[in-house]
Amino acid sequence: MDHTTLQERTIPNAEWMRKSVFRLFAFGFGTGLIKKAPGTWGSLLGWFSWLIIAHIIGNDIVQAVIILLGFAFGIYVCQRTSNELGVTDHGGIVWDEIVAMWLVFFVMLSPNMSFLWQLVAFVIFRFFDIIKPWPIHYFDEHFKNGFGVMWDDIIVAVYTLFVMAIAVRFLGV
Repeated sequence: MDHTTLQERTIPNAEWMRKSVFRLFAFGFGTGLIKKAPGTWGSLLGWFSWLIIAHIIGNDIVQAVIILLGFAFGIYVCQRTSNELGVTDHGGIVWDEIVAMWLVFFVMLSPNMSFLWQLVAFVIFRFFDIIKPWPIHYFDEHFKNGFGVMWDDIIVAVYTLFVMAIAVRFLGV
């Protein structure tokens, strides 16, 4: 349970975010400050940043290491920023969406994966992140720390990949 009153909480803004590299990452370089649907904006940043990462770094092992390091870094960054804000999982913290989108596109992105299929994966990801079916909701409710913030979005990525695998199998790429 969050015991901090609203008067004690920090209201994040661009100036506050720029004062710490950890806040900058946690808030997705500013996408988490967008008032309407910050998780969607963070997910978009994850999608497009992965396209750049995958283009620059063609080695699958290095890409996998980047995702693992992003996840581990995210546990620390999300915990630290949550502590500063006095809120377990502030809506503006979007590093978890970014890294989870990296996982989705690492697994499914291939040279012949069309923009439309990428968009479908993005929409499916956002759907599961918003409705939080079991066990996503369970992790979101019971793991109130940096790990929990990161982990529930990894489960969202797994759900997305499962649905995409079925769609690709039956509909083709």
